[in-house]
Amino acid sequence: MRDMNTTSEERNRISEKGTVLVIDDEQAMRDSCRQVLTKDGYRTETAENGNSGLQKIRELKPDLVLVDLKMPGMSGMELLENIGDIDPSIVSIVITGYATIESAVEAMKRHAYDFLTKPFTPDQLRIVIKRGLERRRLAIESARLQREKEMMKENFVTLVSHQLRSPLASIKQYFGVIREGFAGEVNSKQKEMIERASNYIDDLLQLINDWLDISRIEAGSVIKKFKPIALAPILYQTSELLQPLADAMKVTLKLDLSNNPSLVEGDGESLKEAFKNLISNGINYNREGGTVTVSTKDEVDGLVVEICDTGIGIVKDDLHFIFDDFFRVKRKETRGIRGSGLGLPIAKKIIEAHDGCIKVVSEIGKGSTFSIFLPKAKVKVKK
Repeated sequence: MRDMNTTSEERNRISEKGTVLVIDDEQAMRDSCRQVLTKDGYRTETAENGNSGLQKIRELKPDLVLVDLKMPGMSGMELLENIGDIDPSIVSIVITGYATIESAVEAMKRHAYDFLTKPFTPDQLRIVIKRGLERRRLAIESARLQREKEMMKENFVTLVSHQLRSPLASIKQYFGVIREGFAGEVNSKQKEMIERASNYIDDLLQLINDWLDISRIEAGSVIKKFKPIALAPILYQTSELLQPLADAMKVTLKLDLSNNPSLVEGDGESLKEAFKNLISNGINYNREGGTVTVSTKDEVDGLVVEICDTGIGIVKDDLHFIFDDFFRVKRKETRGIRGSGLGLPIAKKIIEAHDGCIKVVSEIGKGSTFSIFLPKAKVKVKK
């Protein structure tokens, strides 16, 4: 590789363009790369083998590393793996005189960004260095934006939790006091208006709670509480909780739970929330005199919970969207049904957080069946 000689001032200049570490056992290659890169304004360091290169990576945390594959001692392939362990954002570029398709593929598997075959010209070196540093810049910027997004989400959850939910609950309480006449006489028309406003507040509170649930699931807090649990008690408790709703809607709620010793690995409270959303969905979208049946069956590698209703059913085109946030089926039969449109998405997120899946089949006028698969825990209940 050839390039014009640089002055002492240029060689000693430390630039903000980036730090490049050249690791190669050939001194001529190290010197020529240093000469070109220093002239172009990069801070350039060198190392004669993998071990000394690894030490300099730990000390300098360079932006980009040029790695020779064939070196005594630690090989370039081994060095690539170590670089990723120290700092995944460091860009690694392989330089070698023994380039093959196999070695290129192997290097890429170890997160090498590019491949430069010896001998190469100064311009080829400049191009690959510039491209590699731009990739690093974009990766760092993307990570920064992701962190900002997470911080905004956390701040939003805090705002919703502390500055919206509490005032709304207080307003609802005041409405209750007024409706009952403790603040003065209230006529029937005024009571009706207060009742309607109170219902709207209930909807807002439910929406806030659903948002908080989604944030909790996406933050991974559900997974931290996993332990082997039985589903039958969870389904019994959920059904008892929803029995008043079923009675009000004149829907029969049935349980057909198989008596098996299998457990699932999961969080009981979040699974209870998922099943509550699914069963209440079957009740709300049912018809007077209809039925919601909750059943379980044991499979080789998991448990299946089926929630089958005799309700209005779901149009085929809508089946692709029912798990999307805020999606609600729009039909004349659903106009009076209140909800945030987040119940099914929350249920799906919870099930998927448990490494499970959820499927639905439906027929207009005959009802829908939601099938939830959850993998078994390794532990068995003692008989």
